[in-house]
Amino acid sequence: MLIIRVANRNELESAMRDVSNQGVNALNVLASPLLFLNRRTIIERAVELKLPAIFQWPEVAEDGGLLGYGPSFVDTIRQRASTVAKILRGTKPGDLPVEQPSLFKLAVNLKTAKAMNFEVPTSLLLRADKIIE
Repeated sequence: MLIIRVANRNELESAMRDVSNQGVNALNVLASPLLFLNRRTIIERAVELKLPAIFQWPEVAEDGGLLGYGPSFVDTIRQRASTVAKILRGTKPGDLPVEQPSLFKLAVNLKTAKAMNFEVPTSLLLRADKIIE
């Protein structure tokens, strides 16, 4: 396992080159504002390098990412907005329960798989909540 840290957008290209040069076989792109905002760059480079990548938001598969697994980004934002609304209505933050996502979704983009000449295992497709063709 190789961990690549990227502190800003300018480091993305060199990080992707480093990953490729070090013989990495796949990417796990963590959920962070920097990586989410630059997901298209990561997706494009991963496809060029034929490097399978999984993202921690299922919606990223709709943007061209090969795989997305995790809670829905939209649902997570709604949950946070609901918490803010409760606080604005007077609930003390300490009185609110800690909420965690309870539903995780798997999305697979077969267009991206085809562009990478990557065969997605049938067992993974059978588990997918969404398949993009």
